[in-house]
Amino acid sequence: MSESETDRGGSPPCYQHLVLGGESIDPGAARDVARFRRAERTRLLALRKMPVQDRDAATRTLIVGLENVVAPQSGMKIAVYWPIRGEPDLRPWMASTHAAGARILLPVVVAKDQPLEFHAWSPGCEMIRGAWNILVPRIGHAEKPDIVIVPLVGVDQALYRLGNGGGYYDRTLAALQPRPHAIGVGFVNCLIKTIFPMPWDVPMNEAVLSDGSHLP
Repeated sequence: MSESETDRGGSPPCYQHLVLGGESIDPGAARDVARFRRAERTRLLALRKMPVQDRDAATRTLIVGLENVVAPQSGMKIAVYWPIRGEPDLRPWMASTHAAGARILLPVVVAKDQPLEFHAWSPGCEMIRGAWNILVPRIGHAEKPDIVIVPLVGVDQALYRLGNGGGYYDRTLAALQPRPHAIGVGFVNCLIKTIFPMPWDVPMNEAVLSDGSHLP
């Protein structure tokens, strides 16, 4: 989903270190990581632009891979996302998974820099424009997913995700207890060597890419 750009990890000049979760982080290093991620995000978003036919074919392959990983069952709660900014469009998979008996949830921003809520979605349900003009269910209440399907701008070999920059998924996954199983999905060119993970980053449990590959 769309997330505002943030230079996370910075601190006032008078502070020599930022302490997070008991770990001391050098602010200069944190700023270097933030700059690297901004540049990688721009590069990877540009790679996401592709002809419609190529995008559709890649998405179909990704959905087949996702079907091999997730076996929907009655009562299972699966959070997905409403596609924006060239993200893989999983709405056909959402509909078929809903028909198989799973409960599909969509992320909802309830407040800036706070964890997301997940509200139930079904084909044909009434939608409204939420934060960043993203469609969300008009009526809903917070539910805890068993599985969260997370869109990837980038992902590294350790399954740390590069997103749109606001940290909403990291914040949300860290807050949910028990933590749901997180599956990153993206086009094959989103794989990078490392995002230089910081203590607040939450890795995916696994990832499915548009060439059919599965990590780990």
